[in-house]
Amino acid sequence: MIYLDNAATTRTAPEVVEAMLPYFSEQYGNPSSIYGLGAQSKKAVTAAREKIAAALGAKPEEIYFTAGGSESDNWALKTAAEAYAGKGKHIITTGIEHHAILHTCEYLEKKGYEITYLGVDKEGLVDLEELEKAIRPDTILISVMFANNEIGTIEPIGKIGEIAKARGILFHTDAVQAFGQVPVNVDEMHIDMLSASGHKLNGPKGVGFLYIRTGVKIRSFVHGGAQERSRRAGTENVPGIVGLGAAVERAVSTMEERAGKESALRDYLIGRVEKEIPYCWLNGSRIRRLPNNANFSFLYIEGESMLIMLDMKGICASSGSACTSGSLDPSHVLLAIGLKHEEAHGSLRLTLSEETTKEEIDTVVEELKAIVQRLRDMSPLYADFLKAGK
Repeated sequence: MIYLDNAATTRTAPEVVEAMLPYFSEQYGNPSSIYGLGAQSKKAVTAAREKIAAALGAKPEEIYFTAGGSESDNWALKTAAEAYAGKGKHIITTGIEHHAILHTCEYLEKKGYEITYLGVDKEGLVDLEELEKAIRPDTILISVMFANNEIGTIEPIGKIGEIAKARGILFHTDAVQAFGQVPVNVDEMHIDMLSASGHKLNGPKGVGFLYIRTGVKIRSFVHGGAQERSRRAGTENVPGIVGLGAAVERAVSTMEERAGKESALRDYLIGRVEKEIPYCWLNGSRIRRLPNNANFSFLYIEGESMLIMLDMKGICASSGSACTSGSLDPSHVLLAIGLKHEEAHGSLRLTLSEETTKEEIDTVVEELKAIVQRLRDMSPLYADFLKAGK
């Protein structure tokens, strides 16, 4: 098997699993208990919180553990909207956000909030002038993803943070794809809230965190206990939290070397595909791009058929976000950067890991060339295109 869908999820690293194991069977105490067994778990949770805070340039008490990125996004938007409703009910986001943000915004619109969805350019980048023009006296929150999960474009987060801070507006970023891949510093980038998830950086599924800057007034999201400083009730997922801490520590220590290797292989992949497969192009920015992301559109190809045929060859890939893989609608991200419906339907996302090899990339390109040709040979639209060209 060749796995090139690391934007959907990653393999939990062996050292992360090893760190988690004792907290399932040996050190299984409840962190809220006062006896020694519980204290061991509390100590482990505290250590993980400190590792994550250090990776962000944050304080440990600003890190709140959740069940993952979607919960963190929901918590940030819903409770910030409620807490600052007295100032206004206007929120700014983009049209290319993950559905955890977009669907939460739809929910808030039904509650009487007004949402401005910023457009992006053909590379998926937010226009800072458009952002400034969208700000109103009643704007209470700006939420812009750090890096797009489909096309890999990295947004100008630091500049957006500067704009938000200068106008006294809360700034949240969904950093699920970026955290662990590229450097993130919440103070330097003026980030007030940040969402992240363990399984995107070789950690376990079902655990993530929300960074909340000291002084940001948002309420509890889950009620029923005093856990997470009374802001998120429920017994802590100790093994998951320990695994998340280990994964973050690992990601930070290997980031520079890993990013260098992945970006070199990514560029090699992009170069071969563009050179050897006609009527295709790269989606997203060539420069401001996640190290491991390559997203292509192929004319006269149905993306789902391409994925099935790749799977038959033992290659795992995606046509977009794993959260919408069952949808027949074209990617909202690809439509937002200007693609037509038929162009968006022919997309393929390949996301690498540090374990990906050049030999695997060569195999994927050769298989992809054959698959694209086979599908086009069956396409009446491609036949018409060839006839028109002649």
